[in-house]
Parts: sequence; structure tokens; C-alpha cells
Amino acid sequence: MRVLLVSANTEQINMPVLPLGLACVAASLLHAENDVKILNLMMQADTRTALREAITAFNPALIGVSVRNIDDQNMENPRFLLEAVKDVVKHCRKFSAATIVLGGAGYSIFPQAALDFLAADIGIQGEGERVFLHLLDRLREKEDLAGIPGLYLPDRDRRCEPGYIKKLNDLPLPLPNIHLSIPSTLKDQQIWIPFQTRRGCPMNCSYCATATIEGRIIRTHAPRKVVEALARYAAAGWNHFFFVDNTFNLPPAYAEALCEQLISAKLNITWRCILYPWKVDDNLVEKMATAGCREVSLGFEIGSEKILAKMNKKYRPADVDRIAASLKKFGIRRMGFLLLGGPGETQATVCESLSFADALDLEALKITIGIRIYPDTSLAQTAIKEGLIQADDNLLFPKYYLAQGLEGWLRQTVHAWMESRPHWLM
Repeated sequence: MRVLLVSANTEQINMPVLPLGLACVAASLLHAENDVKILNLMMQADTRTALREAITAFNPALIGVSVRNIDDQNMENPRFLLEAVKDVVKHCRKFSAATIVLGGAGYSIFPQAALDFLAADIGIQGEGERVFLHLLDRLREKEDLAGIPGLYLPDRDRRCEPGYIKKLNDLPLPLPNIHLSIPSTLKDQQIWIPFQTRRGCPMNCSYCATATIEGRIIRTHAPRKVVEALARYAAAGWNHFFFVDNTFNLPPAYAEALCEQLISAKLNITWRCILYPWKVDDNLVEKMATAGCREVSLGFEIGSEKILAKMNKKYRPADVDRIAASLKKFGIRRMGFLLLGGPGETQATVCESLSFADALDLEALKITIGIRIYPDTSLAQTAIKEGLIQADDNLLFPKYYLAQGLEGWLRQTVHAWMESRPHWLM
């Protein structure tokens, strides 16, 4: 079947991002001998014209639209980003009679609400590689779509459990200039190529929606398979990578095995990753550095032991302190993250966190005030109990949690700390 895959994301909230999820679906569809074209709307000056030209030239039977961001998670000046995606769907309708299917990380958090708001035909929650193939088979044979895991239809008031892929090794990894390409307008910039070696997160943090997107069970690609794919990228001249795994260090044995494979392969690549500050020792950090790691995102979120427990974190400030020191010892740059204002937060715990972050002496620190409330999280349940949101709020339009008594004081306090710390960001 002829399938046009569209990455609707045009936002560069932190950096230009390549559509990895869409590339994974493209790899699966091409492996099954479908005819696939990818359109990345990032950096397109005129998305309507880009869609018209792509649809007219390709004449797809189905159009997949990837939705990455719902909003910018900024409590003070929130930006809702789905209006632009709604325009993408409208343009697709204007230029084609093809079935329009939604997917992507942002979509998967709000599968029914986003589908109804964007007025597409079908939505796929969670991992799309196999579900998309099942959908194509049913559409080709004109069969009923009922029973496909994670598949949503408009105006249905029901939950549909996604089907997570148990063996990632059965999936093809996206490859350079085949499934994943750098837009020509970004050729002269240093782009960190997104790469995922494992999926799923069992940590169950109180505010996090990752498990809705990827499931709670960690599944991995074999280290040798990962390195073989990275070698293809390196041969194509791409040598900066961002391992977007939610917890690069978990499981620790897998992280070490992957680093060992990278060291043996001598690919001469540079990479960054996301560390969960728990179960990290000097041995792993040294291997990461030797394998090419130059920067980590260290999402310790809070410096108060009391609030960490409320967030259901497994680590404590002493773990963060030790791991930050280990990373510095082996020359890995550290970008820290603070998430202030959650349940139980007080002026005293905020000051505790700011002092703790300052003492870590990180190369950079990103501070967020107020926590975006996502469905099916314990934070959402807390917000309902406190009367901040209604039980039937689908939360597609952003709502934030900020502990009472912190409203004006918190922002003023954070700005005061930032004045003498130029490496602190909001």
C-alpha cells in the first residue's frame, strides 16, 4: 500500500528534533514491502504547499501524521500546539481522500481526546510498527478494525489497551538517508541524531506519562544490533547521537554491555543520554566516557528527600551527589533538571532543592515551575482530590499542579537565584 508519513512537529523547544518514531514506523512498513514516503514539516516555510506537493506527487492511500508535542509545558505562558496539527489534517483532507491515521508520543498520551480534536480517521496509541501493519492488512481486505490493540476511532467513549512489542530485536532499526534524514536547512548545524536502544519504564514517577507511551516493562535491542546500525550512521558521516532511552543506565548490565560494544567498534562517535540517578557507579560512568559519552541529562528533579519520596523516586539526594561527582570525574558534562512546585512542596523544600542543585556545581541546570498534569498518573489523582481538576477532564488542554502558597514567591525566588548563575535556565 502507498503510505505517506508526515511529521507534524515544527517546534524547536530545546533543539531541532528528527522524527525517530516516524522513522521506526517507516522502517517497519518498508520491510513489509509497502511503498512509503516521509515528509518532515520541520523547517518548512509553507507546510500547506509542502503537503500539497507531496500528496499530489505520491497519491497515497493512507496518510500517517505523527504528533510529538501537545504543548510546551510552560505554566506561565502555555502554548497549545495542536492547532497547527489540526491545520495539517485539514490540508491532507483538502488534497486527498486518503485515510488519515494519527500516532506519536504526544498523541499516545491523549488518544481519544486528540483524535476527536484533530478530526482524523484513526489513531494508534503506543508503539506503531506492528499495529500499523495490522491496520493496513484490515483496510486492504476491507475487514472490521475491531480488536486491533491501541487503535482508536472517532467519538468512541472507551479505553483501548495498546499492544507493546515484546521482542524489539524483531523490528528493523531506522537507517540514515533511508528512514531518517536531516532537512537541507539544517545541514550546516550540529544535529544530535535520536537513537533508541530500549523502550519501557518501570519507575512509575508520580507525574510521568512515559509508561502510557512505551509500557512499564523494559525491552531492549541487542547491543550488537545497535552498534551495527550506528556504524551505518557513522559511515554516512553522522557522528553525534542522543540516546533517547528514558533511563540509559537501566538495566545496568545492558548499559555496560552496550558501552563495551561501542568501545570495541571504535566508531569515533559522540553521544549524550538520559540518566536516572540510581544504580550508577564509577565502572559504568568510565565505560560511558570511553565509549564516547560527552553529556548526560540528569533529571534529579528535587533536592528534598521528602518530596522525592512523594514523587515515587527510587533515589535520594546522596545518590545524585555521588553520581554527579562521578560524571565530573570522568569528564562528562552534566545538564541537571529541577521540577518545583509538586505535592507537598513548601518554601523550605524549594530552598533545600535550590541549595542542593547549587552545591552540585553542574555545567547547566534547567528549572521548571509547576508540573504538567497528565492522565492516568498519581499526580492527576492528587489534583482531583484537591479539587484542582475535574475527574472527567481529559487534560488535553494543559493544566498544571502548583502547591498552594508558592504562587508568586516561587517564581521570584527562582529568578533571584538565577541572576548570579547564568548557567541556570528556565
